[in-house]
Amino acid sequence: MDLGLADRVVLVTGASKGIGLACATAFLAEGAKVALVSRSVANLETARRQLPASTHAPVFIAADMVDVAAARRAIDDVETTLGPIDVLVNSAGAARRHAPADLEASSWHAAMDAKFFSYIHPTDIVVKRMAQRGRGAIVNIIGSGGKIAGPYHLPGGAANAALMLVTVGLASAYAASGVRVNGINPGGILTDRVNEALEVEARTSGRPVDELRAHAHARIPAGRMGTPDEIAQMVLFLACDRASYVMGAIVPMDGASHPIV
Repeated sequence: MDLGLADRVVLVTGASKGIGLACATAFLAEGAKVALVSRSVANLETARRQLPASTHAPVFIAADMVDVAAARRAIDDVETTLGPIDVLVNSAGAARRHAPADLEASSWHAAMDAKFFSYIHPTDIVVKRMAQRGRGAIVNIIGSGGKIAGPYHLPGGAANAALMLVTVGLASAYAASGVRVNGINPGGILTDRVNEALEVEARTSGRPVDELRAHAHARIPAGRMGTPDEIAQMVLFLACDRASYVMGAIVPMDGASHPIV
């Protein structure tokens, strides 16, 4: 199915691995012009070697989206090199997992920087430029922790909850300007972040990681964790014109783990 994404300019943050890299790969396969942004030069180089051949050569930019000035420079570089951004996919940043007893005020501040402001900084810049042009799509990869208060993910979950509100609020504010803003809440996805969460829980509970992983799979109704590419396919749909009336949606992708409205 042709999604009409050929030659669209796409910026993916957190694009050097995991879900972000899967999104960049999927957009390149659709013929889009893709810029991959990550704060790690080494991770970008690894991603460069993993990407398949594509119609348009991807652009790689090292920038930390927690720094608003760096975010602006990265966005300016993308638009100078590829043209006005049609699609922004926010996938940068992950709040660290903590046992509740280990939390300090700095843990909450760090989580907001890592997950909330790393999305807000590029979004604030790009959404206004999209509105001036009268079109654009933003997709935020958020996380089910914003709805489920997991004890090892409280600061990150709080940041996710804030991002859901921002996603829906911006969708309403910019719909009349031709900009669509939507979000995805992945549950357990086979990435390094899931492994990190299991390791934190293992240290706290004293249970082996393999046992915790098996238990995590068993409590997912679908019987397995998702893959980064499955998330990327939903991102493609939300970014394309076939989803032209989807605005302010928060799509759960957790294998039916959390049957909540």
